Amino acid sequence: MNLDLDEVLKALSHPVRRDMLTWLKEPEKYFVEQDHPFEIGVCAGKFDQRSGLSQSTVSAHLATLQRAGLVTSRKVGQWNFFKRDEAAIAEFLRRLHEEL
Repeated sequence: MNLDLDEVLKALSHPVRRDMLTWLKEPEKYFVEQDHPFEIGVCAGKFDQRSGLSQSTVSAHLATLQRAGLVTSRKVGQWNFFKRDEAAIAEFLRRLHEEL
């Protein structure tokens, strides 16, 4: 896995992005009103509602997390769904522990 530690650290530097990763860890707890199964991810629009931020701000945060490799996205119809990339997160933690 080709994970850029600096990119991940940059993504994790913002509290909203850390919140998003927390919400994605237990989506059934934080997104109770989602109509689609959580196996495909959480709909991007649910982040807008949960965070109270604008759609463009939420999209920018999700894009940063995706560039860092911490989340994956899947388009279903007109909606984009996001999930944590658990393998990438584990790799980041392993490398962080190894290098520091």
